[in-house]
Order: sequence, then structure tokens, then C-alpha cells
Amino acid sequence: NMKKRPQKTTTAKTSRNAYSFTIPSKLEKLLEIEKLAEQVAGDIALSKDQSDNLAIAITEAVGNANVHGNKSNPDKKVKINFQITAKQVRVEVTDEGSGFNPEVLSNPLKPENIMKESGRGIFILRTLMDKVIFTSSSKGTTVYMMMKKR
Repeated sequence: NMKKRPQKTTTAKTSRNAYSFTIPSKLEKLLEIEKLAEQVAGDIALSKDQSDNLAIAITEAVGNANVHGNKSNPDKKVKINFQITAKQVRVEVTDEGSGFNPEVLSNPLKPENIMKESGRGIFILRTLMDKVIFTSSSKGTTVYMMMKKR
């Protein structure tokens, strides 16, 4: 009486992918990150628009971690974790900075802030991704981002 087990191997392999990278705080590393984002987008076949948005958001988050978190110190690292399922991409970007309070950031669309350079990055992230959560301490800041496949 040999009952056939439903085969789950293929779904298990493709439905849960995790990547982890640690890079020094150097701007030239952003190109690698962009390529990585495209690869991840390709893994779950995101649309061109979503793929572009993901690349912009990840590059922005890593750029912020470099410049604002690690103050462009090449001895400090930025850690990037990806978790990919069939329906979504989750990304965590962590720096080794001294932390900040995301609540303090001003709304970049208010007339008095339109010309300001800073504060725009986080607004961009929130526009491009489905979920953006910041956790910050004196040991560094992590930005968690999630994008649902449309």
C-alpha cells in the first residue's frame, strides 16, 4: 500500500530564498547593489516597474546607510539581507551608525521643505515599497522594506 506523497521539493526550493551581504561604506558598491536588486527582482519575475522601484529603494536605503548612518566611513559596514518568497521581497539594510529618530523627519512635500535635500530618501522609500519600518539604536539603524508582487 504505497501512497504517493505530494511532491513539495520544487516549491520549497523556489519559495524561500535568503541572501545576505555585507559591504564597506563606499559609494562604488552601490552599482553592485543595483545589480543584486535586479537579480532578486528577476528571481520572482517582478514587472519592469516594480523591478525598477525595488532597485531605486534598495540603492537609496544603502546610500542612506553609507552617508547618514556610517558617515561614509569605509571601515564601517552596511549589511543587506534579502528574503524572497513567491509573493514578496523583504529587504533589511543595517548600518553601524549612531542611530536617528525617523519620526523627526519632516514631510518633504510641505512647501518649506521642497528644496531641502535631506529627508527625501525616506519619503522615496515609503512611496516605492509596500512597507517601510525603521528601527534605530546607538548601535545602528535597520530599515526593513517589503514589496508585494503585483
